[in-house]
Amino acid sequence: MKILKDKVAKLSFVALLITMTAAMFYTPTASAHGEKSQAAFMRMRTIHWFDLNWSKEEVPVNDTMTISGKFFVFTGWPETVDKPEISFLNIGIPGPVFIRAGSWIGGQLVPRSVSLELGETYDFKVLLKARRPGDWHVHTMLNVKGGGPIIGPGKWVTVTGSMGSFVNPITTLTGETIDLETYNLGNTYFWHAFWYGLGLLWMAYWMRKPMFIPRIIAVDAGKADSLITPTDRKVALGFAVGTIAIVAMAMASTNEKFPITTPLQAGLLRGIKSIEMPVPTIGVKIEDATYRVPGRAMQMTMTVTNNGDSPIRLGEFNTAGVRFLDAAVAQDESGYPDDLLAEEGLTVSDNSPLAPGQSRTIQVTASDAAWEVYRLADLIYDPDSRFAGLLFFYDEAGNRQMVTIDAPLIPTFI
Repeated sequence: MKILKDKVAKLSFVALLITMTAAMFYTPTASAHGEKSQAAFMRMRTIHWFDLNWSKEEVPVNDTMTISGKFFVFTGWPETVDKPEISFLNIGIPGPVFIRAGSWIGGQLVPRSVSLELGETYDFKVLLKARRPGDWHVHTMLNVKGGGPIIGPGKWVTVTGSMGSFVNPITTLTGETIDLETYNLGNTYFWHAFWYGLGLLWMAYWMRKPMFIPRIIAVDAGKADSLITPTDRKVALGFAVGTIAIVAMAMASTNEKFPITTPLQAGLLRGIKSIEMPVPTIGVKIEDATYRVPGRAMQMTMTVTNNGDSPIRLGEFNTAGVRFLDAAVAQDESGYPDDLLAEEGLTVSDNSPLAPGQSRTIQVTASDAAWEVYRLADLIYDPDSRFAGLLFFYDEAGNRQMVTIDAPLIPTFI
């Protein structure tokens, strides 16, 4: 009976080991991202992305595309989120389906973290090289230390061709040209297999002895010292010394083969140039704002004052990457993602041209299923139920002015 229990325990352990090993090789395909699960206030009151452009919607393997546009670092940054003093411009994609060939903010190459200022607007560009075929959701994204990834709008991009043809050649500082996609791959496989095999040998040595139940019985009987024999100690010492020796020899061999190395660069880039936005000649005061839950619509009462020299009209409200447009004033020509574009989602009680020097109180309604689809309506359940966004006003010549708004949001359920 004791032998049977011991065999069952060993078989159970082996089955568990096989299951865990198999799970390591199971990698389900990811398509889109979990931006909908990110708190609404994070998307509304941190980074406002606008004028975005995905240069291509279909890219062959080894070809490149760019994502460019602007982002505004919101002045009323939430107190619960660390300020973007250490930030990294990134792209949200489901794994290495693209490689980033370069990224720029304010025309400056930014291969590492940058410091951004609240209330400033920056232009950016990211160059991507297609690597893996498929349909992928490609997002703008800013990683903030202490604040996590702040995900921007995403668009579906199709990569065509074969991943087997992908190459990523670079020239090192010593003049050698290598392909990063396959460089030293055989060596990588060897060391993974070597350490995996060494680990299996270590487990096999101890698995040949009685396991689990017999060992528990011995411990309970006060014979724990008898479980480790002098031979066991010698074997363990041999494994330890051998491991240290292998690591030391491998390190010496590597240093001899590659005497010139450069550490990874981890400094912080400061003084990133922002866009000098013109001072708005339009004043906006939010009198009140409500979100009507059954109608999936937000209504704002605002007083608009035109201090400029041209009549203006409200054309767009942008919040959390969702754009609500008044089709009679503004239209999208950039191929913005359909699920984030409400082309007729903005309704203004009186959107006739507002003459210079005049003020007008208007009711503005932003309605679309995106409030629920992208879970922006969850804002009404926050302890600090506030919304924020960008208003874009247009004059008769098509010139645009941007005004930021920030106000409490009260829900209504009737």
